[in-house]
Amino acid sequence: MAGKVLIVDDVSTNRLVLKAKLSRSCYETLQAGDGTTALALARAEQPGLILLDMMLPDLDGVAVCRRLRADPATRDIPVIVVTALDDAESRRRALRAGADDFLTKPVDELMLLARMRNLLRARQTESELGQRIPADTAGGFAEPEAAFEGAGPRGRIALVARDRAAGVAWRAALARHLQHDFEICSPSEALNARDGADAPQLFVIDADIDRPGGGLQLMSELRARAGTRHAALCIVLDPGARDTGITALDQGASELLPRDFEPREAALRIATQLRRKLRADRLREALRDELRFAVTDPLTGLHNRRHAIPQLARIAQQARRTGQRYAIMLLDLDRFKEVNDRWGHGAGDAVLMEVAARLRDAMRPSDMLARIGGEEFLVAMPGVDLGAARLAAERLRQVVEARPFALPADAGSVCVTLSVGLVVEDGSDAQDGIGGIDRADRALRAAKSEGRNQVTVGLCAA
Repeated sequence: MAGKVLIVDDVSTNRLVLKAKLSRSCYETLQAGDGTTALALARAEQPGLILLDMMLPDLDGVAVCRRLRADPATRDIPVIVVTALDDAESRRRALRAGADDFLTKPVDELMLLARMRNLLRARQTESELGQRIPADTAGGFAEPEAAFEGAGPRGRIALVARDRAAGVAWRAALARHLQHDFEICSPSEALNARDGADAPQLFVIDADIDRPGGGLQLMSELRARAGTRHAALCIVLDPGARDTGITALDQGASELLPRDFEPREAALRIATQLRRKLRADRLREALRDELRFAVTDPLTGLHNRRHAIPQLARIAQQARRTGQRYAIMLLDLDRFKEVNDRWGHGAGDAVLMEVAARLRDAMRPSDMLARIGGEEFLVAMPGVDLGAARLAAERLRQVVEARPFALPADAGSVCVTLSVGLVVEDGSDAQDGIGGIDRADRALRAAKSEGRNQVTVGLCAA
């Protein structure tokens, strides 16, 4: 539950103060006074976020963080350390252990809430991506990630400072602790960042590049561009720029860094953001693969029926708008069962893959080819009349018949032929192509009954 927050502090007064602050923003709270109870509650209740004190009676905050991150059930829960400690080593220890942020008591309520909103949004986005991936596909994401002490895979970091000298100083400070590729760029160069694999994965941006708030505008522009929309964005602030930091977090900043940042702590924060981005990128890629697989026949690589029917409807609608005709063909391999029965299904699969490749190579880029059954294929060709469609159907039939198909395991070869049912439509089909498929199917059955290995033309829509 995103609105449920676990408060871990051994002082009951501190817990009550935090509860009061969060209740005003309608957060539900859980409370624990020691590390052991906190770990059990985190596992059982799955809070959206944990506020964790460093000094606990049984386990310190670092040990609690490590155990949370080591447990697959709790490792993705954001953790903000809220403590009276204010030394650099305590901050680094907490960040190395997996804490997402470190705030010192007394806590600024508005900054705390902004940090919480930022982390909760990030977790919700990641959760939504993960939920769209079937459990059997997402198994790899349950594996342990790289240790928090490490910087993770090599990344690309763009430094957008007030001037080049400041950028050089940032690079010198960070490069000692991060094994990544750094580039110093101007705001315009950042906006023209390369797309794809070579785009920067993280930007460190001065909040006041060329004017007060100029960095926040640049951040908004980067979020609006496809190539940098998912990049991690770290904003560098002047001392006391609290309101600017809150605004930056609410506008999509991934992290805030003080202008006089301590290099080792800044490196840990940047490494955390790079890991988070890498994980989100993997989830997005897995989702893209899953969507692609959902409309793709895994054996032949052709589109499947799920893709073909909506695509055929679009072709029919275009024909209706333009007045052009389009062809629908149903293709079926003749006596294909004999191939499977005699040589086995492995041989049958090899033949189907080669048939798909030959058909694909014989068609125009604008044509649609899909495998819609065991040995049945659907073709849609926009912008053709009957004469052109018949020639195309004959060409497809001939490329299958032209030469034998090699069988796996040196089992020789087999000759295969194809029957085709063809109709040419004018876009008047109220079912947007479904009626045309039925008419092509009747023509295909006629081709089969009349001897196979031929093209039979059916009647178009009345």
